[in-house]
Amino acid sequence: MIRINLLSEGKRPAAVRKSRQPATSFLQGEQAAAIMLVAAILLVGLLPAGVWWWLKSNEVEENQQAIAEAQREVDELAAIIKEVEQYKAKQVELQNKISVIEQLRRNQRGPVHVMDTISIALPELLWLDKMTMTNTSITLNGRAFNTNAVASFVENLDNVPEFQEPDLRNVQRGNGGIYGFTIVFQYRYPELVEEADTDDAVGGDAAEAERV
Repeated sequence: MIRINLLSEGKRPAAVRKSRQPATSFLQGEQAAAIMLVAAILLVGLLPAGVWWWLKSNEVEENQQAIAEAQREVDELAAIIKEVEQYKAKQVELQNKISVIEQLRRNQRGPVHVMDTISIALPELLWLDKMTMTNTSITLNGRAFNTNAVASFVENLDNVPEFQEPDLRNVQRGNGGIYGFTIVFQYRYPELVEEADTDDAVGGDAAEAERV
């Protein structure tokens, strides 16, 4: 049989009984203080960092918005620049076509004008057998019944402003008393009328563009 001495247990000193109780209240207080201190340190350290991060985030967002706006403006300007370049290219192409047309018109009208002027200068008793025309010179081969007709023809050609002084060559009398001759002279086709026509056309195009 097991016996328990309750009396001896109750008579032990209070100090002994208290020593057997777990002494954890003091340690728990120190731990709490340490935790609070660490939390305060973390709070003090993280708060400025959080504020700095928030400001930087806002700054980054504003920069991104500014970049996006600038990119939109660049895209708009790129489209405008492309239209301007296309307009310039079309303008150059149109100018080239106009130049070609004017050159063709000059080439067509030049010989016609020269031949008409020479035909007007032909006196009686004289006719032409051949005319050779380059960009700057004309050679005429013809025949006449007398030298007076040849001299009149040379004088008439000399009176034409577009023709330089004619050079009479190879005047020879052939069979039947017919005189053969060769005349060479330089010429410059007047472009005043054509330039005036071109200026009128350009002015009309400019006026039409302004109306549009």
